[in-house]
Amino acid sequence: MEIWKQRIMMERKNWRKNHPHGFVAKIAKDNDGNLTLNHWICIIPGKKGGLWEGGNFVLHMTFPEEYPNKAPKCQFAPVLFHPNVYPSGTVCLSILNEDEDWMPSISIKEILLGIQNLLDHPNPDSPAQTEPYYLYVDNPARYAQTVKDQIKKISVKV
Repeated sequence: MEIWKQRIMMERKNWRKNHPHGFVAKIAKDNDGNLTLNHWICIIPGKKGGLWEGGNFVLHMTFPEEYPNKAPKCQFAPVLFHPNVYPSGTVCLSILNEDEDWMPSISIKEILLGIQNLLDHPNPDSPAQTEPYYLYVDNPARYAQTVKDQIKKISVKV
């Protein structure tokens, strides 16, 4: 079995044994109902007490064949209004970038917790969407209201 498949199976086993409350991470199925190891569907809850509290957000995690040497691509669907989420839904986070802080030892659990933390603590030094960035920097109250409105529209039930 290829290294990336072995690692994903290990990650799946570890996730089933121990994962944070409220989070979901499952291997996706193709049109025929077969598991597709390189595509996971995840749900990230907003942190209690945080701006995104009360929301559950769908994230697609796609693993390249070079995983774990290359980071998975993490993409929100629908796209979040957030300074560090590209218009495509792709998350801009240093631990997901091989040229920055990605390390093969980073687990799926650590990735999802890192993304959850990013929701409440955007990195203004690495903006991915113009409108959320400027609103977050120039008008935090309006940014917070926009986030709350978005939670009502796109949050999923777990």
